[in-house]
Amino acid sequence: MTLTGVMPLAAALMLMVAGCGSDAQANGQDEARSSSRVINVEVVEVERTPFTETVRITGTVQANQDVTVSAEESGAIREILVDKGTSVEVGQPLFRIDSALLASQVREARARAELAGETWERRKRLFEEDGVGTELAYLEARSAAEQAEAQLETLEERLERTVIRSPIDGILESREVEVGTMVASGTPVARVVQVDPVKITGGVPERFAADVGRGTQARVTFDVLPDQEFSGPLSYAGATVNPRNRTFPVELVLPNPGRVVKPEMVANLALTRRELDDALVVPQDAVVRVEEGFVAFVVVERDGRTVAEVRPLVLAGSQRNQVMVEEGLEAGDRLIVVGQQQVAHGDEVQVVRTREAVDG
Repeated sequence: MTLTGVMPLAAALMLMVAGCGSDAQANGQDEARSSSRVINVEVVEVERTPFTETVRITGTVQANQDVTVSAEESGAIREILVDKGTSVEVGQPLFRIDSALLASQVREARARAELAGETWERRKRLFEEDGVGTELAYLEARSAAEQAEAQLETLEERLERTVIRSPIDGILESREVEVGTMVASGTPVARVVQVDPVKITGGVPERFAADVGRGTQARVTFDVLPDQEFSGPLSYAGATVNPRNRTFPVELVLPNPGRVVKPEMVANLALTRRELDDALVVPQDAVVRVEEGFVAFVVVERDGRTVAEVRPLVLAGSQRNQVMVEEGLEAGDRLIVVGQQQVAHGDEVQVVRTREAVDG
């Protein structure tokens, strides 16, 4: 090999040696930094505690009853007896339809019924007591009296229906007619709603079908009524699942004496899925999401050093800012609740505060 060929090779070897030295020095510095790093953390001692697992859904308020009132007779509205927004009782008159023609027909029918009844009584006495007349005339008189009485009852019922009455206890929410409006049988004239109590309806994901049913306890809150909370059992749970959103319907009936809860409000429902007397419950912020699932860090003593140890978790239900742990932690573990985002497995830590255990 000539001198000109040896020179480049020697230079390359020197660069490689220098590079290896630099890498070794850098690794040594990183190890030194890692071994000297101490992270301040706060911990809480994990304890077993009672815990209620809930299913949270969004619901909608509906009137307990919402009835469209319709006219049952034809004619012009002659009188409005109740204003909008007024509380009404079942059977209370709301409107009056012009009844002059029907009233005249009732008087005529009553006169015919009285005549037919008197004729029947006389035919009956003559035929049954004196044997006067034929059986056919006897039967015709009885039939005429019965027909006249039935026609009178029909007209009296129609006359009664010229007064439009409330079918339920509630509030006259809207009025569709004014004095003089012509209505026919079946024409909507008003809407009456019952808002005490009210119904809360919502949809529960199908995966909770085995846990949520009629009688399940529910807690109800409203964003627009932050100071009020309601509770009660579900009065209805659907037997089928909606194929579009994979939920089944539920209903809850709530007393509403002050009428502060109004139909179409949005409600927040927390349905009790199960109640446990002995569960491991930790703050939700202490749980770290990773690619494989969820982990948490606990403080342990190892080789005379206080270090962080990672624990893979299997989680169950959650409530507010708490979560139940099925696997991964044990009672007595010191769980890192502040600093968990900065530590890694094996990092040396310093516990600067121990919090009180959470209460499930």
